[in-house]
Amino acid sequence: MRLKIEARDSSTRYISYVVGFVLSVIATVLAYLVVVNHVWPMATLVYVILGIAVIQLITQVVFFLHIGRGSHWKAITFAFSILIVLIIVIGTIWIMNNLNYSMMRMTPDQMQLYMKQNEGI
Repeated sequence: MRLKIEARDSSTRYISYVVGFVLSVIATVLAYLVVVNHVWPMATLVYVILGIAVIQLITQVVFFLHIGRGSHWKAITFAFSILIVLIIVIGTIWIMNNLNYSMMRMTPDQMQLYMKQNEGI
């Protein structure tokens, strides 16, 4: 009886991986086709691609990382990882925007001279 239960669990696991793989491929192909065929204007296209990316993320998390199953510590660890990534990305964008703002007051010649003078910093 125990062998039948283990066999059923392993086949369920493989089915889960196959379903996740198929959904991931569909999301990837859909994003590619939407971009290549210029289905929507650029402003709308960005939001559509972000939506497909979120669907892809959820698919990866559920079917491959198995976050929804088992210990709740997996979900907490995943949420903390997302928080760290968001802090890094938002901080990087903030710093780059600040540098862009600081450098935009210069002409291109002034910017080249400034970069040459501060090359060793």
